[in-house]
Amino acid sequence: MTTKHQQILEYIRSLPVGSQISVRKIARVLNVSEGTAYRAIKEAEAEGFVSTLDRIGTVRVEKKEKEQIERLTFAEVVRIVEGTVLGGKEGLHKTLSRFVIGAMRTESISRYLSPGCLMIVGNREQVQRMSLKSGAAVLITGGFTASPMVEKLANEYQLPLISCSYDTFTTASLINRALYDRLIKKDILYVEDVLQNQPLVSLRPDDTVRKYYHLVEESGHSRMPVVDANGRLVGIISPRDVAEAELDAPVSRYMTRNPVSVTPKTTIASAAHRMAFEGFEIMPVVKDKDVIGVITRQDVIRALQIMNRQPQVGETVEDVVVRDFNVVQTPDGSAVLRGQVTPQMTTSGGTLATGSLTTIIQEAARVCLRRARHVDMLIENVTLYVLRPVPVDTTIDARARVLNDGRRYAKVEVEIADKSDVFAKALVTAQWIER
Repeated sequence: MTTKHQQILEYIRSLPVGSQISVRKIARVLNVSEGTAYRAIKEAEAEGFVSTLDRIGTVRVEKKEKEQIERLTFAEVVRIVEGTVLGGKEGLHKTLSRFVIGAMRTESISRYLSPGCLMIVGNREQVQRMSLKSGAAVLITGGFTASPMVEKLANEYQLPLISCSYDTFTTASLINRALYDRLIKKDILYVEDVLQNQPLVSLRPDDTVRKYYHLVEESGHSRMPVVDANGRLVGIISPRDVAEAELDAPVSRYMTRNPVSVTPKTTIASAAHRMAFEGFEIMPVVKDKDVIGVITRQDVIRALQIMNRQPQVGETVEDVVVRDFNVVQTPDGSAVLRGQVTPQMTTSGGTLATGSLTTIIQEAARVCLRRARHVDMLIENVTLYVLRPVPVDTTIDARARVLNDGRRYAKVEVEIADKSDVFAKALVTAQWIER
């Protein structure tokens, strides 16, 4: 049975790209309350096929695929630069492929123009007209407006004509920063990226324990979601729950209610931590309260391995901290990470920041543990003791050694020092993630 919320989402998906959407109109067309319509529109916006802009409204846009996440729509550019749309609103859903700064001679600009690009320029009307005729959107900087002729061209070609108060350099920096952030996010894997498109193996509350054992043999999974007639998650069943159960008794009598679940937008790192911490081999994936699949420990391990092999296009804070640290071979076989404290890693007082120090310690622990066992791991806890501050430009060693290596947990001691001083010590606890 399809809910009103799902009916609204399907209706929005069926609308042509560029269509205006309003709460009142959807409530009237589908005969639902405005509150229900509002919640569905927000869900559509979160899923990426609806965009809401100031002074424009809510528009049906083309949903970007995962591999194109580094690109921006012109609607997002308007939000980033806090701009005003002067014309070409019908093209706001289109994707920005690249941007060009109109700082060269007019006769030289044409070679840089192509459909889908964005021309960033001041009040040069000839360049604005040339760009629109070449299929490029126009962003006018410095708070200037456009002439009626330029606005007419933008509406005719359905290409956004945007004005913002920032100067050209600041505008380009804002857009470049947004693209850079998208490149970093592209490397982050979510549950939806690894969710297998396979039939869901689940039980109903009135199914018997005997059927549970039968499904365990078929699927190979001993932990199984229990859903009601509408596909809503109501419980989870595992061997521990039915250890002494009667075979003909319903699973609702033994299942664990309010089970732990993840959503499609949960990161793989977060799901891995939860599964390792709870000892789960499988977790239900829930969207709009409906179970849409399950994610297994094997799925998580495979995704973590993909993340490790994937080239990093944009640098995160962690990448900046450890990029110049190298593993050094030592006579005693311990793991040593050696590098220099750069100004980016310090506080305003010129000493190594606590966050940077913790990042170095965790990386040293990972290097050490990978030598001990070639499996994936999660850092569970770091107990840090700072003995003295580490000055900028100091070359330090992060020396790690395994204190305890158990079946599920490992403990590593890390010492931060240079040739003469010990600056900090830490005890790191990590969990192994094995199949």
